[in-house]
Amino acid sequence: MSGIKSVLRPLAVAVIATMASSGAFAQEVTLKMHQFLPAQANIPAKILYVWADKIEEASEGRIKIDRFPSMQLGGAPPELMDQAIDGIADIVMTVVGYTPGRFPSTEVFELPFFTSDARAASCAYWNLFEDHMVDDEFAALKILGTWVHGPGMFHTSEPVNTPADLQGMKIRGGSRLVNELLALSGATPVGMPVPAIPEALSKGVIDGTTIPWEVTTALKIPELVEFHTEFEGPALYNLTFVLAMNKDAYTALPDDLKAVMDENSGLNFSIFAGGTQSDADGPAREFAVENGNEIITVSDTSEWQKLVLPIYDTWVAELAENGLDGQMLIDEANALMTGECAGVTAQM
Repeated sequence: MSGIKSVLRPLAVAVIATMASSGAFAQEVTLKMHQFLPAQANIPAKILYVWADKIEEASEGRIKIDRFPSMQLGGAPPELMDQAIDGIADIVMTVVGYTPGRFPSTEVFELPFFTSDARAASCAYWNLFEDHMVDDEFAALKILGTWVHGPGMFHTSEPVNTPADLQGMKIRGGSRLVNELLALSGATPVGMPVPAIPEALSKGVIDGTTIPWEVTTALKIPELVEFHTEFEGPALYNLTFVLAMNKDAYTALPDDLKAVMDENSGLNFSIFAGGTQSDADGPAREFAVENGNEIITVSDTSEWQKLVLPIYDTWVAELAENGLDGQMLIDEANALMTGECAGVTAQM
């Protein structure tokens, strides 16, 4: 028996060495992905988890992504960027505007009545990120995706057709620039993360909110307000999102797993994310119709667009104070959305 063992032992060592060199025993990596929405909401269910599944599959199980919805790792949505920087989470999905002032160039896609198509805008966003933001505003993070949602709009307890209808109303604004629009119209802007909206509406803390159609079903908005105001042509506003990774966690990956992350992130993922989120608007809108809610469609937006002109001027001046060329970002974003990014599609 001892002779057999002496023969088998070097054979086993040789087999183990061969498997290790072939990658069969390659070290597994577990990454924590943290975000603020419930797991059943469209962004996690149709975008983030699809992406995470693809990463796990493409890595042949060597990367495992643990998913933590609804801020389960603690903290508040505005802390997500710092959680990724500090390594509390390895990957986060967040709204860039939850940390106003820190990533000002992204706001070009949040300007009112500027974007018309989420896929084109998400494509343009990634291109501008690579050209102007990756080594500056986002230098502390590894950005995996950049996108915008479908058209933002009003969901209110009273009908809104014109800016004057907003006077005296308390409205949750989706971004800093939306809050400026609300203030110009005579409304009182109220800032709060998306998950806080239902309670604020039910308790009368706010009279309405700005969000895209797609998130209304998860938040039960059609059961809390009766009126919805959408706009033909360019969107009232958009929000900018990022999927961001801790830089050290990315750097620690072996080269072949870095390649897995890179091949499944970037431009195509950004277009997929923005398009998927926008595609979810239709079913959510239909739910409001079936619920008996009233949908107001503003065809002539000239009064609204005249109202927001000062926001553009102020934004360009604010960026100039920080050494950034806001007008250049506007021009480049518009050229991309109407040029090489027009009509783009992408699948995971």
